[in-house]
Amino acid sequence: MKQILYLSIVVVLFFSSCGVPYKQVPYFQDLKDSGNVQEQIMNLAPLKIQKDDILAITVSSLNPEASAIFNMGNTTSTNPNVPSTPASVSPLITANGFLVDSNGDIQLPLIGSVRVNGLTTTSARELIQSKLGTYLKEPVVSLRLVNFKVSVLGDVAKPGVFPVQTERISLPEALSLSGDLNITAMRKNVLLIRENQGKREFIRLDLNKKEIFNSPYYYLQNNDVLYVQPSNAKYASVDSSYRNIGLIVSVLSVIALVITRL
Repeated sequence: MKQILYLSIVVVLFFSSCGVPYKQVPYFQDLKDSGNVQEQIMNLAPLKIQKDDILAITVSSLNPEASAIFNMGNTTSTNPNVPSTPASVSPLITANGFLVDSNGDIQLPLIGSVRVNGLTTTSARELIQSKLGTYLKEPVVSLRLVNFKVSVLGDVAKPGVFPVQTERISLPEALSLSGDLNITAMRKNVLLIRENQGKREFIRLDLNKKEIFNSPYYYLQNNDVLYVQPSNAKYASVDSSYRNIGLIVSVLSVIALVITRL
């Protein structure tokens, strides 16, 4: 009976010992752990407008009634003079804003096509404001990207698609939205998938090193996808559990049988 008990303890300890070495867990391992470290931010690039983006554009001027026609693509406007978007409006005006078409243009009332692809939101706002000077007196334009989102999947606590309210989000911030990496995640091999100007990039990122802060991919772009690969330890624990579940059940059955005979 003692031998059976010892055997059961060994089996339980064997399956509970599967894990990941601690040295693989901490982020930014080569960052000094004492003192104040400062670095100049050199990799912050402004967000640029791409095809299929949706822009919320709000126009105001000294003549609110004349400005109202330009606000039909922005249903979030608080201006009482802004009419609801009629069904006859171009499909390039969505419920949330103006769609950047396959040519990189948006279609504005009276003005027509405005090429915004590749521009920052600041540059696009200034361009639209200058064109409105023909129709409005002292126009003021507010412009923002409303469909900015990033996706995180793989070995994280809460995978999902996360909307971004500002024009900047970093890699650690996106991972925080997903509840952080699980202990079994591979921090040295986080895959960033990015589509830009008709090309798809696959970038491998190492979160164990502080050089990630200076990476051109540290700040994410619209529609970026992060895939966090699970380590062998996670697979081994799951695989061994399935392969040896019969053994565990057998050992526990024998223990139960012995106990009932005592």
